[in-house]
This record gives sequence, C-alpha cells and structure tokens, in this order.
Amino acid sequence: MANKVPRAPLIVGGGLVYAGACALAFSVFNSGNKNVKETNQHLEAHREKDPNFSFVSDPCRACRFQNVANKYDKEIGRDESVMGINLLRRSLLYFHSKGLVLEVGAGTGRNVDFYPSAVDRVVLMDLSDKMLAEAKKKLYKDQKPQFACVVGDSTSLDFPDDSFDSVVDTFGLCSYDDPVVVLKEMSRVCKPDGKILLLEHGRSKTWDSITQYLDRNAERHARNWGCVWNRDLDRILEEAGLRLETLTTWHFGTTYYVVCKPSNITQ
Repeated sequence: MANKVPRAPLIVGGGLVYAGACALAFSVFNSGNKNVKETNQHLEAHREKDPNFSFVSDPCRACRFQNVANKYDKEIGRDESVMGINLLRRSLLYFHSKGLVLEVGAGTGRNVDFYPSAVDRVVLMDLSDKMLAEAKKKLYKDQKPQFACVVGDSTSLDFPDDSFDSVVDTFGLCSYDDPVVVLKEMSRVCKPDGKILLLEHGRSKTWDSITQYLDRNAERHARNWGCVWNRDLDRILEEAGLRLETLTTWHFGTTYYVVCKPSNITQ
C-alpha cells in the first residue's frame, strides 16, 4: 500500500492550496453555460454523421494542443497559481527527481523551473512540436543547457530499457487515448531503482458532487483542451502494474500526486 506524502514540505503552501481548492469549487459551480451550449451544438453536429461520436474518444483530440500552444500558458497559468499547482510541481520534482530525467507530455515546459540543479539532464518530450516550441523559448530565455527537447510519441518511446533515473508526467495522462500503455512505456525506460513521478487529473473518490460535475463537462473540456479530466487514476495505475510509494490527492480529490517504482512485470 502506498504511503501518504509527508505534508511538511508543503506546509508553507498549504493555505494557498486550500484557498485554491475553494476557488476551484467556486469555478466549478458557477461556470457559465455558453461554452457548454457550444460544445453540445458541435457534438450534435458530429453525431448527425456518426451517432457514436465523442470528443472524449475522438482520435484527433490530442491535436488540439497544436491549436492552443501559443495561448496555453496564459490560459491556465492564473488558475494553476491560484490552486497552488506550482507548489505541487515543485515538491514532486525537487524532492524526487534525480540523475537523468525523461519528462513525457512535457508540453510548454511548465516544469522547467522546478527541477533541482542537481539533476544531470532533463529530456522534454511531447508529440506536439508547437507546444515544445513554447518550451524552447523558456529554455533559451533562462539559459538552461541541461534541458533538451524531443518530439516523440509517449505510447512508443524511442529509448532503450532502463535508461532513466526519473520519468515524469504532469497532467499528461488525461490527453492520451490509452494512458495505461503510456505508463507501461514510462516503466520500461525507467531504471529498476528509479522513480516514476506523476501529477495528474482524476475523478474524485470522496466528493460525488465534484465527480458529477467532471462527468457532465467531460465533453466540453475534451473539446477545448484535449484533456479527459474524469478518468479513474487508481484503476489506471493498477492496470499499469506500477508499485506505489506515495499517493495523495488534492483539490477535493481531483489532483493526484504520485511517486512510484517501475513495474517488475515483464512487458
């Protein structure tokens, strides 16, 4: 059974995270209907051609990151700050990443400021070249030579087994068609004594009203951001065979903070 994450490293920011959770709740229950109506209209139009169409299962869902790359940081930056997400990013990476690091689904490089200087090298990988272009701007501006950007598919990593000391994904599992396959690939390229570090969206197991909201708005969120935010993370982690060391949730159970060891199951 996974241990609970020690709260001491996060205590300074605890108030901010709590305030962020309250802000999230306010946003959840006071969001306007305009975007929902637009999504329903688009959904109905698609289903006239294909009755089974869903933005959640649309194979082109991940392509949306190409369209939002240049505004991605601006759109989500304020929300993440209010919710204390950067505190969680910093804690996860500062205390647990080491050596040679692979970050899949790295996007615009929102984690680059939170890696400890002691890491040897960080490979940022994403399927979207436009998202990585935004990451490269940050690396160039801040002169971070220990980082490299690689366009690649997380479902089929082009690295040998046991290559990395740390393998990271933050808010990326929601964008993959099959997150279990991605986790198995992350496990394959992680050294046996390495760690897999995750910070992810997931359905709440403690607040039914929050989960119901996520379910009702899954189509809208997938259409706008390419993200399926109501997946069962516990089930996904179990199916991937990862060995949990730490699992805790924040924001009414919808943000998962996970530290685990790679699977010892032969692929």
